[in-house]
Amino acid sequence: MSAYQKEYQWAEQQPELFWQHQSKAIDWFEAPKKILTKDENGIERWFPDGVMNTAWLALDYHCEQGRGDNTALIYDSPMTGVKQTFSYFALRDKVAKVAGMLASQGVTKGDRVVIYMPMIPEAAMAMLACARLGAIHSVVFGGFAPSELAVRIEDAEPKVIMTASCGIEVNKVIPYKPLVDKAIMDSRWKPDKVFMLQRKQCQAELGQERDLDWQVEYEQALPHACVPVLATDPLYILYTSGTTGKPKGVVRDNGGHAVAMKYSMSTIYDMPTDGVFWAASDVGWVVGHSYIVYAPLIHGCTSILFEGKPVRTPDPGAFWRVCEEYDVNVLFSAPTAFRAIKKEDPNGLALKNYDLSRLKSIFMAGERLDPPTLDWVEQHTHKPVIDHWWQTETGWAISSNPVGIEIMPIKAGSSTKPSPGFKVEILNELGEPVAANQQGFVSLKRPLPPSCLTTVWRNHDRFESGYLSQFEGYYVSGDGGYLDEEGYLFIMGRVDDVINVAGHRLSTGEMEEIVGGHPAIAECAVVGVHDDLKGQLPLGLVVLKDGVKVNNAELEHELVGKVRQEIGAVACFKHALVVERLPKTRSGKILRRVIRQIADGESYTVPSTIDDPGSLSEIENALQAD
Repeated sequence: MSAYQKEYQWAEQQPELFWQHQSKAIDWFEAPKKILTKDENGIERWFPDGVMNTAWLALDYHCEQGRGDNTALIYDSPMTGVKQTFSYFALRDKVAKVAGMLASQGVTKGDRVVIYMPMIPEAAMAMLACARLGAIHSVVFGGFAPSELAVRIEDAEPKVIMTASCGIEVNKVIPYKPLVDKAIMDSRWKPDKVFMLQRKQCQAELGQERDLDWQVEYEQALPHACVPVLATDPLYILYTSGTTGKPKGVVRDNGGHAVAMKYSMSTIYDMPTDGVFWAASDVGWVVGHSYIVYAPLIHGCTSILFEGKPVRTPDPGAFWRVCEEYDVNVLFSAPTAFRAIKKEDPNGLALKNYDLSRLKSIFMAGERLDPPTLDWVEQHTHKPVIDHWWQTETGWAISSNPVGIEIMPIKAGSSTKPSPGFKVEILNELGEPVAANQQGFVSLKRPLPPSCLTTVWRNHDRFESGYLSQFEGYYVSGDGGYLDEEGYLFIMGRVDDVINVAGHRLSTGEMEEIVGGHPAIAECAVVGVHDDLKGQLPLGLVVLKDGVKVNNAELEHELVGKVRQEIGAVACFKHALVVERLPKTRSGKILRRVIRQIADGESYTVPSTIDDPGSLSEIENALQAD
């Protein structure tokens, strides 16, 4: 039996014993005697009588262990030209003062704090300061529209908001103060105070009675000690898009989260405690919570907080420059970041300027890792590229190549095998397990492992109906996919990305693999559009690599032929349009549903999460021209 099989079976057959063992890796104030119980709603809860503090684990513990001089956080901002390094001692002391600043305004255990900030060190400090007090933070991606911020303020009911005077994009400065003021005006809930961190790129006028100058309050604050909390007390609320349009507040607990974060750093990422970990994401997303702020610091690593982009800050060598400059061991980002690099530097010339000898592996998540992107990154970096699949709701990888236990052969298109603790099954519409290589609903058998959500903030019914009620005893991920005969998991996209062509259920993800494999194409999206005869037909939208010139009609003919050859005529793939860019969220996910609505001539709402609203007009124009 392999090392992975032993670990996986132990977690599957003796989950309480397994997670009790993993829980010993963190420093509890009072170690849990109970490992797994059910709460009043019948939901499984981990370590219910354990007492701890997440900020203690991330900072104070390392200082107590004699590692306080080690580097905890590196801030690198090509946007401003600023670079800063914080030791564990320095970061602990700053976080303790920020916690004191919050406490001086009456923030205590259980209070909510909304954090609406750019990618600057104070954003991480604010999160850790909330954890230090036992307050519940809710980070909202900096730059979100006031309407979206207002919805989150109204739902979370924060005592205070922590923000900055501006965020910085590649070619513009975004003042945050007007956005925050408008959101508060539109919200039925009014916070007591707003802490405003002034950035020199844009100073905010503090004209409201609730406004406080962050730096003035910080200088007056007294350091605050860590407040003991139960493992089951909430650490944070993170809102994720809901199908109804109203965001869902995913609630993450303290204890299960800390244990899973610590376990994942060794098991999934094979990180040494003195290594350098870089999650090239944003603190507004779950990756930023888990793998910029919490897991690396709980593990004792150096974490990098990067205020920049994979391209144009200043060029497609930005990622490789950071990896060389800070001796990064593991890089983690979304496939869309590497597609952007590939588009601007198709031959990987920028890579040749940098020494990546310290880089052990590159992890990707957040969307499907298409084989062409996998091949390009492997070919040019000569590093293992590891796809892993997880969700905001789980907080860490449901499936991965667990390189800290055993390195498995990589299969293109697969996120390898379920992580120990996650019991993945593929179910049909009746909730019955299906055979190997047969697609269905990707579901997780309960109990879910530590760190997974236990409810939706103030809407437990929505948690039950959205995740647990479809198949009894299972959490339904909302993704479709299959397990092959070796137990490798293939995620084919959201369940609603499966299209029905003349009665045949076909995966648009599979078609995207084929289309994206064409040498002229940087990235693509395939969506199902309405057809009176066949129900739905696939439509491909493709973005060409920079510098590539093709005859669009000839390209479409080649792509139709490729899909026909690999899937068959049943796919009815007949149209592929060349566009300048695809509409995406700020986290890099392609807005397939909106594309589908445009193609079907339906009315649609421009999502607040969109990175570039002009991309939707380009799609409309391309479809009209066609």
